[in-house]
Amino acid sequence: TMNTITPELEFTFLEEGFSARDTVEQKINESSVTDDRDAFYVCDLGDVIKKHLRWTRALPRITPFYAVKCNDSRPVVATLASLGIGFDCASKTEIQLVQSLGVDPSRIIYANPCKQVSQIKYASAHGIQMMTFDSEVELMKVARYHDNAKLVLRIATDDSKAVCRLSVKFGAQLKSCRGLLERAKELGLDVIGVSFHVGSGCTDPATYTQAIADARCVFDMGDELGFNMHLLDIGGGFPGSDNVQLKFEEITVVINLALDKYFPVDAGVKIIAEPGRFYVASAYTLVVNIIAKKVILDEDIGSDEEDEGTNEKTLMYYVNDGVYGSFNCIFFDHAHCLPTLHKKPKPDEIMYPCSIWGPTCDGLDRIAEQCYLPDMQVGDWLVFDNMGAYTVAASSTFNGFQRPDIHYVMSHSVWQHVQQICSHGMPASTEESCLFEVPACCGRESSLEIPTKPCQAHVV
Repeated sequence: TMNTITPELEFTFLEEGFSARDTVEQKINESSVTDDRDAFYVCDLGDVIKKHLRWTRALPRITPFYAVKCNDSRPVVATLASLGIGFDCASKTEIQLVQSLGVDPSRIIYANPCKQVSQIKYASAHGIQMMTFDSEVELMKVARYHDNAKLVLRIATDDSKAVCRLSVKFGAQLKSCRGLLERAKELGLDVIGVSFHVGSGCTDPATYTQAIADARCVFDMGDELGFNMHLLDIGGGFPGSDNVQLKFEEITVVINLALDKYFPVDAGVKIIAEPGRFYVASAYTLVVNIIAKKVILDEDIGSDEEDEGTNEKTLMYYVNDGVYGSFNCIFFDHAHCLPTLHKKPKPDEIMYPCSIWGPTCDGLDRIAEQCYLPDMQVGDWLVFDNMGAYTVAASSTFNGFQRPDIHYVMSHSVWQHVQQICSHGMPASTEESCLFEVPACCGRESSLEIPTKPCQAHVV
């Protein structure tokens, strides 16, 4: 079945042999001839597609419902919509974005256990049935303002091993689940399953095992009360890059074993998840420019003849994006952002202790307290990898500093691979849908047939 979604995908095809990093270099060279030298992103949509293929290999039983809050850039959401995956939406605006791309309501879960009444009514009016709850008050709101809700009970987990804990805010304790299910029954509501979230940046895969076991207990409660429990939502918490202590495949092995034990295939339970950073973190590279510099000379610290008379120095670099912009992830996502140099330092180049600061007039606007970099100049560039998760979605224009432009690219070989999958009738995801009918070439919308080779006038 061919996908009929035709979202507005604007990106540039990469010439064979070129990568997103080559685009970074090109954009740096273009910007360096002017005094603007504004910060910018390069987003590799092909990396998003590769992540999806990696997901289907590692978790073949689990349908991903992308967490829109992680990165709501339209080209990213459009790419994922065209792959046929689902979406985890937390608000009316996120639902509107996803549905504007032609996504069927059945592929959306309103995964916010604490919803505003007006937004419950909006979801009802626009066919969104699946939604989470974790309290009696939420059940009463849904019973009053939604005509045909399919409810998923969110349970609390032990998220003490996660970077960003969520069970302090959401999730019902196991001891209260039976009472909530009984109340749902009294209100005539349809509970179809259980959801949980082990926390963002989970560092202990055993947390998934315990949460899946707990979900099995709640399923049994629901079955006893006469509910048709057939949906398990294992939430998110998956790493977005391999530069982490716990790799994605290490987590998925544990998950698959737990699912086979507690929810075997013949149980007929549909399993979904809510990955966010997994899909987008590594797709984004942020490039910033040094707009100011301060040199701090330390006192003579030599204690012997060899060191006497030498001066140590610390460098302070100020760049044109900060914690009120893309680096909000430092506060909101507990991220540790360290730069790389777009030009390799010389073998004998001295590296100095440095701090990196954003452009605003706020003293909190510090990106890195200490790192080691060479003695660079105003106008030089710093590159930050893995900047796609919880960055652009929460950035502001505080102090009048604008958000960086985003340049979307895709490897033509990745595009051809997707075409090949579809032309052989193989599903690109758990649903038989693909990117084959998405019209996009050279960064502009087109109604023409997808090109079989890059547009030579616009290749990078």
